[in-house]
Amino acid sequence: MLGWAGGARRVRVVGRWVVAVVVYGAGGIGCYVGGRLVASGMEVGFVGRPRLAGEVAEYGLTLTDYLGTEWRVDDVRYATTPDAAASAELVLVTVKSAATASAAEELAGVLRPGVVVVSFQNGVRNAEVLRERLPEQVVITGMVPFNVLNRGGGVFHQGTQGGLDVEDHPALDEYEDAFRRAGLPLTRHADMVAVQWAKLLLNLNNPINALSDLPLRDELSQRAYRRCVAAAQAEAIDVLAAAGIEPAQLMAVPARRLPTVLRLPDFLFRRLASKMLAIDPHARSSLWEDLRARRRTEIDYLNGEIVQLAATVGREAPVNAKLVELIRAAESGSRRPWTGDALYAELTGRRA
Repeated sequence: MLGWAGGARRVRVVGRWVVAVVVYGAGGIGCYVGGRLVASGMEVGFVGRPRLAGEVAEYGLTLTDYLGTEWRVDDVRYATTPDAAASAELVLVTVKSAATASAAEELAGVLRPGVVVVSFQNGVRNAEVLRERLPEQVVITGMVPFNVLNRGGGVFHQGTQGGLDVEDHPALDEYEDAFRRAGLPLTRHADMVAVQWAKLLLNLNNPINALSDLPLRDELSQRAYRRCVAAAQAEAIDVLAAAGIEPAQLMAVPARRLPTVLRLPDFLFRRLASKMLAIDPHARSSLWEDLRARRRTEIDYLNGEIVQLAATVGREAPVNAKLVELIRAAESGSRRPWTGDALYAELTGRRA
């Protein structure tokens, strides 16, 4: 049985709730998505770390987005142990990829058979890990395409556009209206794997953004940084082709043409790819946020995934491997902002 979170007036932290929906691993993405559901009238329980439980207990949840909209949620149920998920009918898993296996083991001990579990995580293998450990539950692959920044004080900001992408499954039918009311409609896909790989291609920018120490819009406005992203993406696209994987088209141009667009001079890029720069000025990558908080990042499940896939098809991925190496060094305390030119030279051995 859990205790009260600091005697807070806003947040009840209890051992067992009677709630239909639980967000498991409620960090930035989980607090934002779950908070939007609560703001629309749904009862939602949150399970996460004591640090965030304390923050939400003190401040509640304030949710903002790139359009200037704000939602305020004062009555938040936030627990810190798995027991709080015991009554759930729908569980949204938002833990970091490295914690997926342990989260699945925890949930296996409390969830009833038939509960619907949706993986809203980065990477391409998390739903598979959940299915292996939750054979009596219905596990569905999902993806959050937008960026969320934890500004502190219970404020979570959506900096880029998007709803929620999910595998097309009949178990989601009864929840579709609730997500639509929350302003986070579910876009259902017959081939979710192709969507995940396409999102991973875009997320190859995450370490570059973190190493630049700039907001996403400022970083992507500079050709030298975009050439770094293009190098990582071009290498990944070649590896995916060798593995017989065709990523979905999530943007106006096909995935294979993204590196060409990114390499354009600044004036052409601003004209032809203005939507890529239609980013909130506060938006940053989650990997930047992890480095700032001195947490272990998800680099192994982003660029590291390309390195691993390359090995399975007898290839190498030196650009993505170097990005993994640089982020590991930053995690250990060797952190400094990289200029675009210096980073491109480090990744490719060539001048920008």
